[in-house]
Amino acid sequence: MSRALCLRRSIHHLLHRRPSQPICTAFPPTKPPILPNHLYPSNPIRTFSTSSPAPASSEAELRRYLGYTALALFCGAATYFSFPFSENAKHKKAQLFRYAPLPEDLHTVSNWSGTHEVQTRNFHQPETLEELEKLVKDADEKKARIRPVGSGLSPNGIGLSRAGMVNLGLMDKVLEVDKEKKTVRVQAGIRVQQLVDGIKEYGLTLQNFASIREQQIGGIIQVGAHGTGARLPPIDEQVISMKLVTPAKGTIEISKDKDPDLFYLARCGLGGLGVVAEVTLQCVEREELVEHTYVTDMNDLKKNHKKLLSENKHVKYLYIPYTDAVVVVTCNPISKWRGPPKFKPKYTKDEAIQHVRDLYKECLEKYIACRNGEFTASLVDELSFTELRDKLIALDPLNKNHIVRINRAEAEFWRKSEGYRVGWSDEILGFDCGGQQWVSETCFPVGSVSKPSMKDLEYIEDLKQLIEKRRIPAPAPIEQRWTARSRSHMSPASSSTEDEIFSWVGIIMYLPTMDGRQRKDITDEFFHYRRLTQTELWDTYSAYEHWAKIEVPRDKEEQAALQVRLRERFPVDTYNAARKELDPNRIFANNKLEKLFPLSQAA
Repeated sequence: MSRALCLRRSIHHLLHRRPSQPICTAFPPTKPPILPNHLYPSNPIRTFSTSSPAPASSEAELRRYLGYTALALFCGAATYFSFPFSENAKHKKAQLFRYAPLPEDLHTVSNWSGTHEVQTRNFHQPETLEELEKLVKDADEKKARIRPVGSGLSPNGIGLSRAGMVNLGLMDKVLEVDKEKKTVRVQAGIRVQQLVDGIKEYGLTLQNFASIREQQIGGIIQVGAHGTGARLPPIDEQVISMKLVTPAKGTIEISKDKDPDLFYLARCGLGGLGVVAEVTLQCVEREELVEHTYVTDMNDLKKNHKKLLSENKHVKYLYIPYTDAVVVVTCNPISKWRGPPKFKPKYTKDEAIQHVRDLYKECLEKYIACRNGEFTASLVDELSFTELRDKLIALDPLNKNHIVRINRAEAEFWRKSEGYRVGWSDEILGFDCGGQQWVSETCFPVGSVSKPSMKDLEYIEDLKQLIEKRRIPAPAPIEQRWTARSRSHMSPASSSTEDEIFSWVGIIMYLPTMDGRQRKDITDEFFHYRRLTQTELWDTYSAYEHWAKIEVPRDKEEQAALQVRLRERFPVDTYNAARKELDPNRIFANNKLEKLFPLSQAA
């Protein structure tokens, strides 16, 4: 039947395609995707022996094979005319074909971006510390893996494991608030937004935030997540003590006073040293911030960069590939004397986004016209900017010229959106990251606040030149943020130099469709993009990937090279020794952790 189906497609294509008929596209044709090295077949040509000639076929055998050929052609034609292959079938969403329903006890767990997914029969959600302790003890006795997993927001699925997982989503309480010391003790399964809402009545909040609020506290500290602000460290630095449930030592409480070596190792422990059950965090007073957004260019940015880093509590840059536009976003406490700024925007929100709507309607009309469909724009005006961007990209995600048009429209959108916004820090410091996506983020040292090295801006210039030279269909934004150093040994921003600062740069490709083939093509192009940045930039700038975004290569030699590189930056021997001591049966490991830090390398 499969042969008949393949044949049916070929005949249908030949019957309906005239040699002189041009292919209708809304945009210039895209180049074929360039695959990462590990995706190219190592032996694409199969050789056959030709040492002795085959004997001549008899006339009877020839007639028999001709009969088989005629029968195959007849079956193919019969299948085609009996079951017509619809014109739009190749555009339908890819569906997973299953021979039978999945068992009821089989859990499918995927990360937010849908880029990593596992199925497991062992997904545990304890409700109390006692239940968690018993679960860890039983798993260790059975040598059964229970990888700690948080909210599943890590782009690389670092917490996923087919063998089994433990999630603390039901352990999400605020246990104690000390208003005088400005500290809060919480169960590690609490989400950031829950925590912020739970302590606002005490006039407290977290010192800094990542882009979104759905992470569990245990997860956000274990992967070294961060916000932005050159004087503000990554979020793991807010941890002043933590309770860790381990197979070998049971439940232990660690801090800078109780086992400081393990404390600074386990704060950013990647879930490999134990299950973080409780965390005590240093908070700050809740305050309102003024956010100022404006657009500048690279020349102006170079003149003001040092001032922007030193004078703003929070600052980030958003670069738009194939344009000179740089979106600068600063956030600072409201002045007690001057109050919030008085500013009247030049454009309303509708006016700022209207040209993006118009672009989408224009592109959609062309796209649908090529497929002899009907265009309707009834819902376009209800879409947000990020939703419009996703829909625009989905029309032709790997067409560089199409992406350039979208990027230019985005730059214009930000110019028309310049202005001020006032709100509480937990409301202001968030960022709409858009839909599902592939992302790679690197961290590298850039001097100090008083004496920046300017390597951060040089990195961006080299990156943008690389994108244009290789004609990468790179969407916006390239996001750049800063943090102070961390004392956690496994943090990408780890440093013994007190005033050292680090820049974090993220590149992105969106996955705005559920079409399986299109997602694969975008994935291949993203890994080509990422590989180019790796080979051209990372070693030059001593850049290392965020733990929640690092992807393990399939190629064994590339894996070995990555392991060597990680050992140059992080105390891998110390980390692996702690894993052996606290988790001798490796119940908290998964494939990613084993490939990044193989225990055979431990001293």
